[in-house]
Amino acid sequence: MAEPEPMAIGAGQRLGAPETLGISTLDPGHRPPAMPSGRHVTIRVRMLDDTEELFDVSQKASGKVLLDMVCSHMNLIEGDYFGLEFQNHQKMMVWLDHVKPIIKQLRRPKQTTLMFAVKFFPPDHAQLLEELTRYLFALQIKQDVSCGRLTCNDNSAALMVSHIIQSEIGDFEESQCRSHLLNNNYIPDQIPLIDKIMEFHSKIIGQSPAESDYQLLEVARRLEMYGIRLHPAKDREGTGLSLAVGHTGVLVFQGHSKINSFNWSKVRKLSFKRKRFLIKLRPDLNSSYQGTLEFLMGSRDCCKVFWKICVEYHAFFRLFEEPKPKPKPVLFTRGSSFRFSGRTQKQVIDYVRESEFKKIPFDRKHSRVQHDIRLSPVPCLRPQDVPNEGEAPEDGAHSPAGRHWKESVLVSAEDASASRPTPGSSPSLQRSGREDRTGPSCRAEGTRGSTQAARPEPPSTEVAPNSPHLSASPGHSHAMVNGRKSLEPCGHSPDGRPPSPLTSPLLNDAGSLRTDDEDEGRRKRFPTDRAYFIAKELLTTERTYLKDLEVVTVSFQNAVGQDEATPASLKETILSTFEPLHEFHEGFLREVEQRLALWEGRSNAHIKGDYQRIGDVMLKNLQGLKPLTANLHKQSEVLLELEKACRASPRFEGLCRDFELQKVCYVPLNVFILRPLHRLSHYKQILERLCKHYPATHVDFRDCRAALADVSEVVEQFQGSLIKMENFQKLLELKKDLISVDNLVVPGREFIRLGCLSKLSGKGLQQRMFFLFNDVILYTSRGMMATNQFKVHGQLPLHGMTIRESEEEWGVPHAFTLVGKQQSVVVAASSLIEMEKWMDDIQVAIDIANTSNGPSSDLLTSSLIVNKRPDVPSPEAETEDDLTASRTSLERAAPPRGNTMVHVCWHRNTSVSVVDFSLAVENQLSGNLLRKFKNSNGWQKLWVVFTNFSLFFYKSHQDEYPLASLPLLGYSVTIPSETENIHKEYVFKLHFKSHVYYFRSESEYTFERWMEVIRSVTVASGGARMPNSKESRAR
Repeated sequence: MAEPEPMAIGAGQRLGAPETLGISTLDPGHRPPAMPSGRHVTIRVRMLDDTEELFDVSQKASGKVLLDMVCSHMNLIEGDYFGLEFQNHQKMMVWLDHVKPIIKQLRRPKQTTLMFAVKFFPPDHAQLLEELTRYLFALQIKQDVSCGRLTCNDNSAALMVSHIIQSEIGDFEESQCRSHLLNNNYIPDQIPLIDKIMEFHSKIIGQSPAESDYQLLEVARRLEMYGIRLHPAKDREGTGLSLAVGHTGVLVFQGHSKINSFNWSKVRKLSFKRKRFLIKLRPDLNSSYQGTLEFLMGSRDCCKVFWKICVEYHAFFRLFEEPKPKPKPVLFTRGSSFRFSGRTQKQVIDYVRESEFKKIPFDRKHSRVQHDIRLSPVPCLRPQDVPNEGEAPEDGAHSPAGRHWKESVLVSAEDASASRPTPGSSPSLQRSGREDRTGPSCRAEGTRGSTQAARPEPPSTEVAPNSPHLSASPGHSHAMVNGRKSLEPCGHSPDGRPPSPLTSPLLNDAGSLRTDDEDEGRRKRFPTDRAYFIAKELLTTERTYLKDLEVVTVSFQNAVGQDEATPASLKETILSTFEPLHEFHEGFLREVEQRLALWEGRSNAHIKGDYQRIGDVMLKNLQGLKPLTANLHKQSEVLLELEKACRASPRFEGLCRDFELQKVCYVPLNVFILRPLHRLSHYKQILERLCKHYPATHVDFRDCRAALADVSEVVEQFQGSLIKMENFQKLLELKKDLISVDNLVVPGREFIRLGCLSKLSGKGLQQRMFFLFNDVILYTSRGMMATNQFKVHGQLPLHGMTIRESEEEWGVPHAFTLVGKQQSVVVAASSLIEMEKWMDDIQVAIDIANTSNGPSSDLLTSSLIVNKRPDVPSPEAETEDDLTASRTSLERAAPPRGNTMVHVCWHRNTSVSVVDFSLAVENQLSGNLLRKFKNSNGWQKLWVVFTNFSLFFYKSHQDEYPLASLPLLGYSVTIPSETENIHKEYVFKLHFKSHVYYFRSESEYTFERWMEVIRSVTVASGGARMPNSKESRAR
């Protein structure tokens, strides 16, 4: 036998994962290990569509080898979500271990039937990037519903069955649908629900099988028992319970109701001792559970089976890469050496996204809605190939999580008719013109996804797709079962039934169809058109916007809605205002996600014009938004009702303060209230970029221009009221940061600028926080108190004030003097630019105050004025000692406010104006970035949201709250220099003093957008100009 060729570096090695046993279904470039010598055995595997297949494998082969053979047989890329389950000698259902030899796990392999099933249920089915994978998940859900494992209410059950029969029999026709339901049972006790099922079915006419799978998974994943396998147990008191494991952690059920959960982040260790299953928790003062929890299970083997699946779930969903094996002890072993073997979910998703595969058509066994492969050898990417949730019934198809359909790479196969083998041929066995005992494993050499560009092409040891070796005799009378002749007639499964459509000859023997194109290295992963990245910005920001709406509609309602202190009128106003907007934008997001998914696919020429545009989607939805303008008009009403309720009820005010301390409320609550109006401006900007990019003859130009006209009309309609509401919102926020102030929020008062200046007094320069309004200037210092609020020291009315530079007069750099009618104050800015900003804004405010009758400028509280002695010096002479003199006037106990914009300006010694706030609102942005620290080597992928002068970091766009934030005031943004050795494209650098961060974007457009929005709030380093993407790429 010829020496094996050297392996190409595959995804596993690139990600740093140790080499695994057997073939990885995700690493088609890898050559499978030689089948171990020794006796072979034929193993029967029952597929999810209830067909059975035979696989010939060595008894010494590991479980991973058999699983990879099954996945390769189905042409399944995302096989890591699945496993092989069987009943052991103790009548327990267990998973086939990937590492152990098969002979040590199956006592009687010939009499054992293994079940191919879903092993790991992800929280969001949008993480499944292939239609075939979603179809298999749908089959698993169908089984779980049928056997009663996936319990739910009648409404959900009927909705799921409606999607199942839509996939199987197509569009609703009453007599056909009723007859089908009478002859086929999908759920226990189905007869009483037939009418409800038919009602749902009638609402989803036109839905393709792929859409039906998607909608079925959308309904199922929201059920409490989704993906749950119960393991009987008892607590210490002997109460009957059940344990289960999910992507979030260990779950405790009583019956079919979840009564407790232990998140992975709270679990320190999982172990078992005889029949006791132990959960050791991390110390948590806020938890009612401490130390170690103990559950009693049926036997030691029950404990071990459940412990193993917990270990695997934790590794699959929580780790970045496969854990490395522990070193073997020299003398004694202690405990189990079991570990997770295989790829983690992150590795699966990253690999599938970074690779491009041709879509191979597959048949659905139970579906009458099939593609005619004989007429169309090339699978055509059509609208129905990607779920379109717009026509799903409202009862269950729409959910907040529906927007989380991640950008998936949907790639159509190019003309493959020339390379399709004839049924009965087995290209894997034509190597060197003879059959080989290693046939089952060697088939993977030509499987889909092998990247020829990764290494020089070796001497040909494979059969080319158009090689004469592929031809086989039409009269071939025996079927090939994984490279060996089956005793069954060709075209039938072992039990005499037709073979599974998932393992048709097209998928089995033409594995080479599913390979990357040879010129993969010359293509981008995604479309390179600028319009695509503009549309993707719409997608990413819409995801963030919908999350923000949920803060009001879900989180805030849950926090305060049940409390008696919450006025009923406020609850009704919020619900009637935000719920319709939330529902509308859910549908809008789904349409955008579906369009982007199609756009990202390598579409055939005849469909490019249909899907590589976004204007039609925006035009349709912006026109649909017009009936909701009444809801947009209510934003000011909600803001006023909220403030009125806080003034009327200290208890409700405390509830709102507590809510703002929650992680989910990452910006002030009032900011979320105004989000719908801000979002209109974002739509306008996106459409302006599209219209500027497109030529007038482009197919999408007309729709974009029409949509721009519609949204511009609405934006103009709200512009005046939005400015007033933003000012009102800002005054409310400043009121929370200031003490010793009365009547800050009064009609006619407008905020202009806040920031840090040094005030000259008898003790020298002292840091003060200044607040400029259109009628008065307040100067404050941060109080020595737990709340971190700012105590007002004095006020300077603007009417009759003059301002002059006084650097030479006082010998203080960047100093200027404010000369009022009663007193004068000398202040100094941190830089010349800051001084010019302050002087310009103060002069404008003085001009306004001198020409208008503004509000009363008496803002100091009466308590502060009464407590002053007649001989107390004027406010400009106050010092830090005054901070300790008036602690009796800490009017109300409030939670600490340590990360507001006022505090950031205080610590960074800078300022922001009302214009800066407006720019920050316009320049909101979201998306994935790679982050790298100054002294780190690797890049970390994060979901990043820019808003409110800060970057907020999430693991993914699905997270409920940010992991961390980075206020950007005072930072500088540049591109890395040559000496920093950042040899990547589209990289920008953020630095403030010794803090340095590098961020990497995916395209030239996104690089420019991130630079643009960050630059709008950061400090330009001395004379630095705006870098372009080519400079960044060159470095």
